[in-house]
Amino acid sequence: MKFGVPLGLVHPGIWRELTVKADRLGFESVWLPEHLVFATDLSTAKYPGTQEPGIKPETPLFDAPAYLCALAAVTEHVRLGTAVYLYGLRHPFVAARAFATLDQISGGRAIVGVGSGWYEGEWIAAGVDFTTRGRRLDEAIDVSRRLWTETAVEHHGEFFDFPEVAFEPKPVQARLPVVAGGESGAALRRAATRCDGWISMPQTLDGARPQIERLNELRKAAGREDEPFEITVHAYELSGPGEVAEWERLGVDRLIVRPWKRTREAAERLAAFAADYGLSI
Repeated sequence: MKFGVPLGLVHPGIWRELTVKADRLGFESVWLPEHLVFATDLSTAKYPGTQEPGIKPETPLFDAPAYLCALAAVTEHVRLGTAVYLYGLRHPFVAARAFATLDQISGGRAIVGVGSGWYEGEWIAAGVDFTTRGRRLDEAIDVSRRLWTETAVEHHGEFFDFPEVAFEPKPVQARLPVVAGGESGAALRRAATRCDGWISMPQTLDGARPQIERLNELRKAAGREDEPFEITVHAYELSGPGEVAEWERLGVDRLIVRPWKRTREAAERLAAFAADYGLSI
């Protein structure tokens, strides 16, 4: 089992310190969340399944690939991912360039975690149609795959249209991994048919099981059951090291864990987790 660290659940002031510690302790990856902008009007900010706003407009936002480039410079082993990046909110030139740069700077440690997004306000602010976000994301992924691998690319699609262009440098990884986040039917289909893996919302074993079973059904239907594919679950309430084997039997490859309750105890609890779960480089 691989273990990841959710940097978005601590204060940004310790992201660098915690990432360096994770790298030295043997954690496999660190993950940054992402939004482009928050509107002060909260009428479109209700988080799915609740009546409460899912954002605070005063929350500091950072360019995730750029920040991960800074973290790449102070680490050697840990992989650097987004959970998740609103890829369809940008032109593929912008998003593909950001992650190709991250992969180059990190020596091939980038993971492109993408999602269609739930928060309409930032799409309205950016002047992009929220209702087309899923289709835009799918097209942006397909275009980026070509930009990362082909010598010259021309594209005429529903949302993006451009003449033949060159795109250099390519990522270090021959196939830069794109993993889809989300638990809707569309998100699972995207992961199963278009991506190299899937990232859950925070889950328990029982909660994740039907999602993973559906994911496997979709992969089989698409003829992709034998292709490399990584399943990542946010598991913040592990009962102990003995639970890991149950996740492995479910087919999970990576657990993103949060062994702390408060920012001030994060570094200490991360070290204790590494010792308890036998992590090493």
